Amino acid sequence: MLKTGLKRYFDNFKGFRREVWILALITFVNRAGTMVLPFLSKYLKENLHFTYGEVGWIMVAFGLGSMLGSWLGGKLTDKIGFYKIMIFSLFTSGILFFVLQYITSFWGLCLGMFTIMSIADMFRPAMFVSLSVYAKPENRVRALSLVRLSVNLGFAAGPTLGGLIILGMGYQGLFWVDGSSCIIAILIFALTVKEKKRISLAVGESPKTIIRKSIYKDKPFWLLLFTIFIIVMVFFQMFTTLPLYHHEKFGLTEVQTGMLLSLNGLLVFFFEMPIVSIVERKKTNKIRIIAYGALCVALGYFVLLLDFWVPILILSIVFLSFGEILAFPFSNAVALNRAPKGQEGQYMGLFTMSFSLAHIACSKTGLDIIAHFGYQINWIFMGTLGMLAGVCCVLLNRILLAENRLSH
Repeated sequence: MLKTGLKRYFDNFKGFRREVWILALITFVNRAGTMVLPFLSKYLKENLHFTYGEVGWIMVAFGLGSMLGSWLGGKLTDKIGFYKIMIFSLFTSGILFFVLQYITSFWGLCLGMFTIMSIADMFRPAMFVSLSVYAKPENRVRALSLVRLSVNLGFAAGPTLGGLIILGMGYQGLFWVDGSSCIIAILIFALTVKEKKRISLAVGESPKTIIRKSIYKDKPFWLLLFTIFIIVMVFFQMFTTLPLYHHEKFGLTEVQTGMLLSLNGLLVFFFEMPIVSIVERKKTNKIRIIAYGALCVALGYFVLLLDFWVPILILSIVFLSFGEILAFPFSNAVALNRAPKGQEGQYMGLFTMSFSLAHIACSKTGLDIIAHFGYQINWIFMGTLGMLAGVCCVLLNRILLAENRLSH
């Protein structure tokens, strides 16, 4: 029975090209080194002694830089190609992480965070487009999941290792490891993957069938962006307000918080690919799956209202993890499939910008609510937003079904 289960699990990983596996590898190396992010709000609050409001504004600068980087990355990917953007982004941001540790003033950190994220997040739309080039059309959703799996496996290792590095070397050690991981990851990519400029056409598709359209008139796509913005904003409380809550309410150490966050990565590692494969095999409606994800994310915060019971911290991470598993890979796939050929960079640029905007709203909103009303009100607010995202999914599904009927 165990042998059969393992065989089925590993069968989900068959059929990928070598380049897809290398993309997954460099993503893992990079994300395992991204240890600064889960502890960033804690570092700013407890080590540099900024107020909640100042921490919120620094995270706003982080998010604004991320938005600019996502937009630039998408535009430049369509113009000069994903390959050059990926190499420039990771190598330069690696160098900047080394510099960031020496900046301790409020305005210096606002500018530093804005600059580093403007360059670092050019990588994301370029990486999504690279998957549309290197992955076979029938494998694209699974390829997206494989790269996401690498992200989460990296996050599973990263926070725990990050907590240990803080104990041994202090927060400065995190910046050195993070910068080094960016540079190592992109060197692996540059040495093992050749640039491929041609965008693969789907089976039976000819260049004449490619129709360009204005992304700004694509109303269903904008509703998708709004929906994923809400889900991501609520989900990313896990990396901004939850670590503070763990410490202030339950007295958890950095290592204990790191282990809890690692549970998220492990759950995604074991369950995302099998769930994606089942959904793909059964051709289940992807928007409906995203709606279930939104519901799980909402429950992840509603359970925190039972703040007298320590196991709710684990239960919350479990709900949030399954929300991520159901919402993120399928929203990625819907966005990429929606993009016309030659406009993937623009579409994925705006898609990743919704993540960046969510970072801004997540940090500032969550920290301000906590400062004025406390953690419980924040959990109620975030859970309610998660439910709103589920309603948006129902509306989006109706629009897309009507659109399909008209096109046929």
